Amino acid sequence: MDQSLRIIHCFRSPVGGIFRHVRDLAKAQAAAGHKVGIICDSSTGGPLEEHYFEQIQDKLELGVLRMPIRRAISAADLAAGWRTYRLIKELRPDVLHGHGAKGGALVRVFGSVLRVFRYRVARVYSPHGGVLHYDPATRKGRLLFAIERMLTRLSDHILFVSEHERQAFREKISRSASVPMSMFHNGLAPSEFIPVAPAPDAADFIYIGMMRGLKGPDLFLQALANAETITERKIRAVMIGDGPDLQSYKRLAEVLGLAVSFRPPIPARDAFALGRTVVVPSRAEAMPYLVLEALAAGKPMIATAVGGIPEIFGASSPALVSADANSIASTMVRVLENEAAYLKTMPPADELRSRFSVATMSNNIETAYRTSLLS
Repeated sequence: MDQSLRIIHCFRSPVGGIFRHVRDLAKAQAAAGHKVGIICDSSTGGPLEEHYFEQIQDKLELGVLRMPIRRAISAADLAAGWRTYRLIKELRPDVLHGHGAKGGALVRVFGSVLRVFRYRVARVYSPHGGVLHYDPATRKGRLLFAIERMLTRLSDHILFVSEHERQAFREKISRSASVPMSMFHNGLAPSEFIPVAPAPDAADFIYIGMMRGLKGPDLFLQALANAETITERKIRAVMIGDGPDLQSYKRLAEVLGLAVSFRPPIPARDAFALGRTVVVPSRAEAMPYLVLEALAAGKPMIATAVGGIPEIFGASSPALVSADANSIASTMVRVLENEAAYLKTMPPADELRSRFSVATMSNNIETAYRTSLLS
């Protein structure tokens, strides 16, 4: 049996796909006999995220440290960084796995400092989209990519969750062959392939996710309005989530005269019962868990063809639309005309089960860890 590892996962915000990815990894790694800990921000998340922490707390032998870690680069990073370094030094991990730009910066900088003092630690980075969404033609994009190029030289392994993400990294940041890079898709547990039936009063369409522009809530609302104009009927919808732009979307729904119910975050499988068809109107993504979860639960979906989403559906899937309200609306109309026929165009559950397994993902990532420690 391989020797157990001491693994620290570091990331900024414990919400959304990154948090789901870390929870899956932490549980699988702890079940495999490794000692696991988490370092993340204390100022984001709500009751649902606290519930998730409670579910995994007893599995995290190295504990959880939460402290303020701001989204933007600021002087406050110095204090957060010093606390992070002291904790990392005390825990003496074998692997530092940073998720997202801030988490990736912390583990690579402080992992490198530890190496100066002859302490061997693997510095592993998963972008999860993040900084890769920026435009290299902008001043901020150029600055962030310059920082990423510098940090790449401090990396032992870079892990991607989609082929799209890997290609974006190569095009915008580094094609260096000196740093190992691997791609492993996010995975699901067997229990997530149990179908979720819509409730008797389920809405026609449902949006689940962060209330911020990148995720396209405004496109969802405008598409609903366009679909109502085409069908000449009222369409019911539910939007589940929280975020900085929530109030502006509530106002937009009111201005458009839509029958939309806004609800706070709840577990995805509980949310699926509240709507018949799931819509993912994102402007950018890496490899969203929501798409995998909804398909595994047997839900019909409409999703924008961005990031790694076409890798799930297949590039020619009729479920894929452009990130604009007209394209989303026309597919909404098709669903309303014949939902049963539309559902048959979704990827088969058996195919998804074979391609997206949390056990396979965890095993592959552990192999990358061990390779990094040997290099």
